[in-house]
Amino acid sequence: MSLSENERQIVVNLELEKAKRTFDDMSFCLQEGKWEAAANRLYYALFHAVSALLICDGYNVKSHRGTMALFGEHYIRTGIFERKDGSLFSDLVIMRDNADYNCFFEATEEKLAPYMMQFHEQERAMRGQFDIPRQ
Repeated sequence: MSLSENERQIVVNLELEKAKRTFDDMSFCLQEGKWEAAANRLYYALFHAVSALLICDGYNVKSHRGTMALFGEHYIRTGIFERKDGSLFSDLVIMRDNADYNCFFEATEEKLAPYMMQFHEQERAMRGQFDIPRQ
């Protein structure tokens, strides 16, 4: 399905709004000490931000794995973003899966803190590179 420029901008803005709401949810979870939920929300905040970027540039986003693959192919391999940005996405998928499905995994503030810093760096790079307005 191809979107008109106006439709594309609407979807990009919706994805960015979703990313912000999800990040706000993550912040609330952190305040409440709900680390597994925070790990889940952090992954989804990044997922929606990356989806917005891909859609903005005309790529079809259909799945989580597809989003990761497109991000790697068009932004990491081309050098627009650094390898660590692709690693952040991969690491957060693993952490989210563990937090959601592995009863032996315990998310902690210490485990989440480095990813929070990387998330903020990547978000700034995305907004700077593609001039995405802050919501």
